[in-house]
Amino acid sequence: MKLKKVLKGIGIGLIVLIALLIAIPYLFKGQIMAKVKSELNKSLNARVEFKDVDISLFRRFPRLAVALEELSITGVDHFNGDTLLAVKRLDVAMNLMSAIKGERIDVYNVVLQQPRIYAIVDEEGRANWDIAKPDTDTAAAAPGDTSSGEFAFSLQQYSIEDATIKYDDHQGHMHLKIDELNHKGKGDFTQDEFVLQTSTTTESLSFAYGFIPYLLNTKAEIAADIKIDNKTSTYAFKTDKISINNLKLSTEGFVQLLNDSTYKMDVQFASPSTDFKDILSLIPAVYSKDFASIKTSGNANFSGFVKGTYSDTQMPAYQLHLGVKNGFFQYPDLPKPVKNIQLAVNVSNPDGVPDHTIVDVPQAHLEMDDSPVDMRLMVKTPVSDLYIDAAAKGKLDLGKVGQFVKFEKGTQLAGLLNADLQARGYMSAIEKQQYEAFHAAGNLSVNNLLYKSSDYPDGVKVSSLHMLFNPKNVTISDFNGQYLGTNFSANGEVNNLLAYALRNEALNGRLALKADQVNLDKWMATGSSESTPSKPADTAAAVPFAVPNNLDFTVQAQVDKVHYDKVDLNNLSGSLLIKDETVTMKDIKANTLQGSMKIDGTYSTKNDKNHPDISLAYDVKELDVQQTFKAFNTVQKLMPIAQFLSGKLSSQLTVKGKLGKDMSPEINTLSGDGNLLLIQGFLKKFAPLDQLANQLNVAALQDISVRDIKNYFAFQNGRMTVNPFRVKLPNMNMLIGGSHGFDQSMDYTMQLALPRALLGQKGNALVNNLVSQATSKGIPVQVSDTVYLNVLLGGNIMKPSVKTDLKEAAGKAAENLKDQATAMIKNKVDTVKQTVKDSLTQVKNQAVSAVKDELKNKLLGTKDSTGSGNIKDAGKAAEKTLNNTLKGLLNKRKNTAADTTKH
Repeated sequence: MKLKKVLKGIGIGLIVLIALLIAIPYLFKGQIMAKVKSELNKSLNARVEFKDVDISLFRRFPRLAVALEELSITGVDHFNGDTLLAVKRLDVAMNLMSAIKGERIDVYNVVLQQPRIYAIVDEEGRANWDIAKPDTDTAAAAPGDTSSGEFAFSLQQYSIEDATIKYDDHQGHMHLKIDELNHKGKGDFTQDEFVLQTSTTTESLSFAYGFIPYLLNTKAEIAADIKIDNKTSTYAFKTDKISINNLKLSTEGFVQLLNDSTYKMDVQFASPSTDFKDILSLIPAVYSKDFASIKTSGNANFSGFVKGTYSDTQMPAYQLHLGVKNGFFQYPDLPKPVKNIQLAVNVSNPDGVPDHTIVDVPQAHLEMDDSPVDMRLMVKTPVSDLYIDAAAKGKLDLGKVGQFVKFEKGTQLAGLLNADLQARGYMSAIEKQQYEAFHAAGNLSVNNLLYKSSDYPDGVKVSSLHMLFNPKNVTISDFNGQYLGTNFSANGEVNNLLAYALRNEALNGRLALKADQVNLDKWMATGSSESTPSKPADTAAAVPFAVPNNLDFTVQAQVDKVHYDKVDLNNLSGSLLIKDETVTMKDIKANTLQGSMKIDGTYSTKNDKNHPDISLAYDVKELDVQQTFKAFNTVQKLMPIAQFLSGKLSSQLTVKGKLGKDMSPEINTLSGDGNLLLIQGFLKKFAPLDQLANQLNVAALQDISVRDIKNYFAFQNGRMTVNPFRVKLPNMNMLIGGSHGFDQSMDYTMQLALPRALLGQKGNALVNNLVSQATSKGIPVQVSDTVYLNVLLGGNIMKPSVKTDLKEAAGKAAENLKDQATAMIKNKVDTVKQTVKDSLTQVKNQAVSAVKDELKNKLLGTKDSTGSGNIKDAGKAAEKTLNNTLKGLLNKRKNTAADTTKH
């Protein structure tokens, strides 16, 4: 019995313990979340967010595990909106009691999963990671004293899993990108001196300094023990366990942290191997293709050092040497080798001043099938005044390259390349247009080039390309080819090719382009928004393309035919200016949709790469309404009534807004105005008029033949406002105005004048009922042979609501129409002269008062009409009444506006 009691007690104790282990994290979750957020935002000048906190006593038992889910640190001020750090999960193991007490938190282990780091130094030297708030405690803490801190790091190990790091130093022209980085370290961080054991691997490492790409998509592995001295902030190391692709390196030295932004360093590195194959592995295309089986011979050497101080204003001295003698390589399953490879590269900087960098490549030679290719390069003073001395010469049958080097499956290459180029002098001579002081000569020609690959399955063909180099520019005298079914020819000039290639300055030039036909569905890798079975399922959706920030280029184009989605453009001409991350369209003309169009506008990704800014001004003439509606999704939103119209239209429009990630306009961001002229058309099956026709028993309202209708509109915030316009029909007339939403909701007022003889029994009953309602309210109404109705159209364009009245809503409706007309005029005048504002208010008040009287007396029948009862006469009377009303209104507006302008 005693044993059962003991076992029972142990069981109960275990259950209680497990319950506590489960409950404790939840009991203190709120406290820990508040503490973490408070500490992060207290110490950082940035926006810190995380989705959730995962707390467990089991994951890192016996320590408390706290994980931040989807942590992000976003910049403020100058780097506002830029994401410095995004981490899928940050897992920290800490002492439970320290978390409960809250005075200090002891951290033992840190794991970062999928961190994405983007570090930037802008042109003015500002760093986006400089987000730590200054320490207000000026008292110096004794070494090892953590009493004043909130966190006490008893760190034993850490790891970083699947990281991506991008570093762009725009001021120092240094760029680093690391993908699939895995790193871990282990050591006793509580000690002043200890050894940190580290292991690092990355699948892709690219590094460029100045205009020189030192590494490109290389694999790297490093295993190093780092001796850390916290008293002097010195990190010393020595290891021969470094590999970059196949190249093995040994290195030793130290890095010392002098302050938060200054480092002292002395690092030497060299390759212990003299095998040319190891150097060859640094060429990505060669390394990725059966590299282990390549036959090689030749000697190589690689060494360098970095020594000095690195800070915001200083760089260390450095030197890099690479040499290859008698290099040779051949794939075992390819017929011919690349041989007689001779290469010497020396990069040096004696004192860390960027302008003192010298790049010297006195020799670069190789032979393919006894065809030699030679190059040399000397670069000095890259910052103050770039000096270059370069030359390249060689003839190459591109069709034979596949006999030396392996291509991706499906790749084809053919054609003849012939180059003989020289350039020597200071860039300042070109900038000052002192072309006689800069030597540049030679030519480059390509004939019968064909290139096919998985990315370009249809192939790129260049029948002929001839480029002539001179001190002023590069002249493209002949450029003919074919791409995606387009035959094109071009000529032009490029004015600063060297500055673009070496300094990444904006490429300036012009190009005159002619083409027979362009299918933009293929060029943009997308088709109609409504997919068809004939199109491949993996066709990419349209996405915004980022306009380069280093182009200043003008293209003058003439294309016989352009096809995009559901539109065919014929005889297209115009110019494109690509500058400042913006494409400007100027005087683009084309015939399309049985009419013509002229377009000016801009497309810019300067402010937002995912939501480009657009501006557009078009002038279209005599387009087919139905084809236009079906061709453009934007027209379907802005002019939904077009689906019920047939005929021709002309329109002028100016609009600004944004595009979405699928390159469609974000409707709610659009603002603009314009006009539309319906030259001749036929309106039928339009639900609002069908419903009105049914109420009035007037079949003539169901199918309406219209012509010469012109109206003005403006749109913003998701709605289009239509200025009141008149529609003249046989025996009846309409005055219509209002607005509709891009969601097809309606809010329109229609004033309709029609002979009572047109009304059927149902319509007359409706009119009599409306008269009775007005009389019951004490409003005397006498209806003559012409009936004047006020119609309110609401609801949705497909499911409208129609309300009809003789008088009760008419006063308000008349005022709404007049307010709307005045408001649209006001917006127009305001863009010309701000001082018209007060006068327009006066115009509005006068116009509203006048139109109330006019519409009440003439449209609504409060005065006796003397019509003969003839339908034709009644129609003329209705037309005359509307004409007089509109004419009086417009004359008053015109005269008042004229008087205002004079003042």
